[in-house]
Amino acid sequence: MILAAVPGAIVPTIFGVPVDFLLFGGILACVAIFHNQTFRVALIGLAAVVAYKLIVTGFRTGPGFVGLVGHLKREWVILANLFLLLIGFGLLSRHFEKSRIPAALPRILPHDWKGAFWLLVIVFVLSSFLDNIAAALIGGAMAHTLFRAKVHIGFLAAIVGASNAGGSGSVVGDTTTTMMWIDGVSPLDVLHGYAGAGIALLVFGIPAAIQQQRYSPILKHEHHYVTIDLPRVGIVTFVLMTAIAANVIINVQFPELSDSFPFIGVSVACALLLTSLVRRPDWEIVPESIKGSIFLLSLVLCATLMPVERLPSASWQTALGLGFVSAVFDNIPLTALALKQGGYDWGALAYAVGFGGSMIWFGSSAGVALSNSYPEAKSVVLWLRHGWHVTVAYVIGFAALMIIAGWQPHPPHKASTASVNSNIVSALSSLWLPSIVYSGH
Repeated sequence: MILAAVPGAIVPTIFGVPVDFLLFGGILACVAIFHNQTFRVALIGLAAVVAYKLIVTGFRTGPGFVGLVGHLKREWVILANLFLLLIGFGLLSRHFEKSRIPAALPRILPHDWKGAFWLLVIVFVLSSFLDNIAAALIGGAMAHTLFRAKVHIGFLAAIVGASNAGGSGSVVGDTTTTMMWIDGVSPLDVLHGYAGAGIALLVFGIPAAIQQQRYSPILKHEHHYVTIDLPRVGIVTFVLMTAIAANVIINVQFPELSDSFPFIGVSVACALLLTSLVRRPDWEIVPESIKGSIFLLSLVLCATLMPVERLPSASWQTALGLGFVSAVFDNIPLTALALKQGGYDWGALAYAVGFGGSMIWFGSSAGVALSNSYPEAKSVVLWLRHGWHVTVAYVIGFAALMIIAGWQPHPPHKASTASVNSNIVSALSSLWLPSIVYSGH
């Protein structure tokens, strides 16, 4: 038995493991086994965890329903942002696909496995300044056209990997790195995360591209004359810029408001509704997107209910392990705990928790979003079997990062408000385009 977050309460354990974690592990195991019933599994699992917390341990914010309400008040903004972004970027990816830009790519991409690899590079670069959900969905839309809707599961895993790896060295490319930036970590202290991410892209990108080429070769010059739908291109640009502007205004200029309302998600929703006057979105995909979003939100909410009050001592071994943990556990609370603890190499941690979630399809919001478009990817067994190169790339990329940059732990980085604001202003002047704060994972 160990003390819970609620004063005086006791957390039951089995062989030293809190029952909370055993419940969460059971949910993840059922998701892996019953991959055709993931929605029901996640909802039933969430209900079981909430019931257990209500009856036995209580919540960090207090016991019973009062504690549950307090916990939801703390988490609802992140959950609402994620929900709106998953649905919004799903609609946006359809706009992008119908703009016919993907159909024009065969004219510039090589017509062998190298073309598939360059597609992953494009996703990687997009994710360095865009939300990883958007980058993954845009990559999925391009792949849908280029490969005649026959996309290998291994290549889908690679698209998710590229979208997550691409933001790991940029404070505007992923939620976790943005959290570090706002908390006072210098953008230069995460930049070397790209040393690992770049190597990882090569390790998983080449075999994934070969897989895809063997499964369904890239579309050749069958569309010599492609007319780009410029209004749809304008819609994609407008929606993304709206989200970027909301990120800068709220999370940089008025950070005190960021926890009070889901400004980023609402801005995307409003932009899509406004632009529907120009081109109708594919509203037909919304029901399935809602279902997939609720699945992810259920897992994220379960993760926030776990009694994780501290991490092991900061070391490269801990950072490496957190990457594997982030494949099944929400990386936002992990990053928050690491920031509170201090002493990490922030570039290594950003690579680990940012890219680690790519190893399982539900390990990142980008993976869940892409699997809504490709339901066949909703199998842990098939994802691990065909996307094995992502796990191998994670380990090799981390090793390369340690060899190239070494473990560079930083002392507690907490500074005064003025110093933090100075860091943010300095970072803005050196980065030409900020991104959306909620990347999910």
